[in-house]
Amino acid sequence: MKHKPFLTALFKQAVAAADPGAAITASLPPLPIGRTVVVGAGKAVLPMYRCLQEVWQGSLEGILVTGESQGMQRDNITILKGSHPLPDAHGLAASRQIQDLVASLTDQDLVIALVSGGGSAMLPAPAGELTLEDEIAVNQALLASGAPISAMNTVRKHISTIKGGRLAASTQARVHTLVVSDIPGDVASQVASGPTLPDASTRQDAMDIIARYSLELPEQVMRHIKNPLADAPIPGDPVFERNTYALVASGRLSLQAALRHAEEQGINATLIADDLQGEASEVGRSHAVLTREIRSKSLSVSAPMVLLSGGETTVTMRGKGRGGRNTEFLLSWAIGVEGMPSVTALAADTDGRDGSENNAGAFADGTTVQRLRGLGLDAERLLDQNDSYSAFDALGDLFLTGPTGTNVNDFRAVIIE
Repeated sequence: MKHKPFLTALFKQAVAAADPGAAITASLPPLPIGRTVVVGAGKAVLPMYRCLQEVWQGSLEGILVTGESQGMQRDNITILKGSHPLPDAHGLAASRQIQDLVASLTDQDLVIALVSGGGSAMLPAPAGELTLEDEIAVNQALLASGAPISAMNTVRKHISTIKGGRLAASTQARVHTLVVSDIPGDVASQVASGPTLPDASTRQDAMDIIARYSLELPEQVMRHIKNPLADAPIPGDPVFERNTYALVASGRLSLQAALRHAEEQGINATLIADDLQGEASEVGRSHAVLTREIRSKSLSVSAPMVLLSGGETTVTMRGKGRGGRNTEFLLSWAIGVEGMPSVTALAADTDGRDGSENNAGAFADGTTVQRLRGLGLDAERLLDQNDSYSAFDALGDLFLTGPTGTNVNDFRAVIIE
């Protein structure tokens, strides 16, 4: 595929634009009279902390949870390991340490919360009589359901003592939240299930989602969600009166950076949307239809075109294959453009990991289905089995980046000649 280097360059531009440094510098609160405590969780917390450390004029202490490090001490910051996409005992212990720390603060202190995608799984904190195993079961059911991330987080916040603004509500200190958004539409209170930012979703909303997606949850989970004790604080609650937040990186900003890079290379670029949701295979099919339509109308145009899109699709598990939402999107797109010359696509998660596999995503083109057939593999069957990873692995078309240190959701680019 001759366009792999160009598509890779677009992805790198998008990831670079998710660097929160400049935005953090412009959105810091004043120094407090007392202590400044940094807490946070997610795939981007370490780069966020490095930016904060460079520009903060006072002393910092605190606890950060990430998927990369465990038991590290950096200055007065403890860096603990959490798990993603499913929570684990390490994350539970880290959550308790963070809760104890912020609960010890006074109204003279400041909490700076660093929040990014992945933080929801990394900060398990089961409420009431629920256990870690219950929270894991809820996450497993949600991940297999095909529910959008906003719906998942509505359920998650109603079984937690840390999500849905509860962490901020548990401290007397002022809380300033810095957010790297992986949520379509950049709703800051939904990122990592909003540990320091409330949203307006209710227990009834959570129960409606459970019914809509036929989620089979443990009996004790359902009993808890039906109890008024599961209610989370809502926007406008006086407990949040002094608190502030800033969005420091998002999918839209990243896609706009990729668009500018394409145009600088003399390539026509169009941003379809930065907040696409829905089944990955259906989004793949719709992109294939659009690709065919543009290709049929642009045969007389000399300059190539690139279509960009972002957001977070979902995969409803039907089979027992391997793969994430980006490879599922691509395999569906490849089926839809089979035999088309001069069309190539890259789909990847900006955090460097597509689902639970080791790849960020993959490349595909108009020959993908034919090349699979030459290996004795049926693209349609692989898609039905949710086995898109195996398809692109067999072709040598996986896109491997390693952890990028940020997470502003999916990046998709289709180039049409």
